Amino acid sequence: MLASLTNIVRIPELRRKLAVTFALLVVYRIGWHIFLPGIDVGKVERLLERAAQGGGFGAILAFAGAITGGNPSQCMVFSLGIMPYISASIIFSLLVKVIPSLEALSKEGEAGRKKINQYTRYATVGLCILQSMFIVGWMHQQHQGIGSLVLPQYQGSFLFNVSTVIALTTGTIFLMWLGEQISEFGIGNGISLIIMAGIIARMPQALFDLIMAIPNSLKEEGKAGATLSVLKLLVLVALFIGVVLAVVLMQQSQRRIPIQQAKHTRGRRVYGGQRHYLPFRINAAGVMPVIFAQSLLLIPVMILNWVGLDVGTNFRAERGFWYITLTIGLIYFFTYFWTSLQFNPVEMANNMKEYGSFIPGIRPGRKTAEYLEEIMNRITMVGAAFLSAVTIFPTLVASVMKVDLYVASFLGGTGILIVVGVALDIVQKVESHLLMRHYEGFIKRGKIRGRRG
Repeated sequence: MLASLTNIVRIPELRRKLAVTFALLVVYRIGWHIFLPGIDVGKVERLLERAAQGGGFGAILAFAGAITGGNPSQCMVFSLGIMPYISASIIFSLLVKVIPSLEALSKEGEAGRKKINQYTRYATVGLCILQSMFIVGWMHQQHQGIGSLVLPQYQGSFLFNVSTVIALTTGTIFLMWLGEQISEFGIGNGISLIIMAGIIARMPQALFDLIMAIPNSLKEEGKAGATLSVLKLLVLVALFIGVVLAVVLMQQSQRRIPIQQAKHTRGRRVYGGQRHYLPFRINAAGVMPVIFAQSLLLIPVMILNWVGLDVGTNFRAERGFWYITLTIGLIYFFTYFWTSLQFNPVEMANNMKEYGSFIPGIRPGRKTAEYLEEIMNRITMVGAAFLSAVTIFPTLVASVMKVDLYVASFLGGTGILIVVGVALDIVQKVESHLLMRHYEGFIKRGKIRGRRG
């Protein structure tokens, strides 16, 4: 490992990419600490403390920030995070599969992709303005025991509302530009890295709160309580390591379908006949089904709270049987839905037939498409079960071990899937740079020795 890290420093291009990535992420974290103008900072801090203790709509907004790289409840310039751009990207990914003109545009190569990216940016601005208006309305609300988060001289000010919407929209557009710069001049996917940085930035505070609970237990419950808190901390660390290992294993797991290339005889030479593998990822849908499912459950809660009903907040805060059941059902539905959009067995079977490849024992054409669809349905079932287990695991840990849900959320859910996925992507890109320049990568590959005849 130390030799690989030393080799990274020796490569000027890789060293420059890592430096640019780190510098731009530092800019992102600096901007995260800039409050919106006209906001009462003291009231915001009291609202966050109350949300951490008792839940409420502020806790729901904090949950929404766990997958955005931002947090609307903290009233920062980057409060919307990068989620509007991700939402716009998802919308156009779906529209490309539905609208023929967009599908034809996506097949035009680089020019078509640039046009779709331009449409995505326009949609991002629209979503930012819409979400910013909701956040401004939430800031003006009279929060129980706190009041409005807006300073008295700016309450009801049209200029304040417009400037706040512009500031929040500009913050998201700047993050979008920052992510594009990381993707172009740094290493890895810039948007994913920004989300990963926002998730990791919450971990020290959660660990600090967990450690600070040990002295409190010593004062309230004596040595037995402190010992129990230490054991609980060790168990949580062990569970975190186990969850990370399980996520890495499932993210890298593949089902390999053997592909045989047909032989072609030209003159006295025989071409083709090689055997290849068609890899199918077990978790082909990635983190998208979890984001869809949790967002869909989040929207009714926000609407109910907006009209003054607290039923939705309690429904989500308690995380009971119906909440878990709906979450699992939605994850299964969106896993199959997203996989069906990204995977077309008929098109894949036709491409194999056109290039003279076939699956041994399966007739080319329709039979191959049916076989591929059957395989994909089976492994999608396993992938959906894995996503469901990772999503509900923090809830089970919080209820069984009696720890705060904010701390338990790092043991699963969207955050751990994003962090592990982005980390694996960065490691693979760094390793490709090392191997390309004849350096040894992070994973040592030994030689396969056989018997001598």
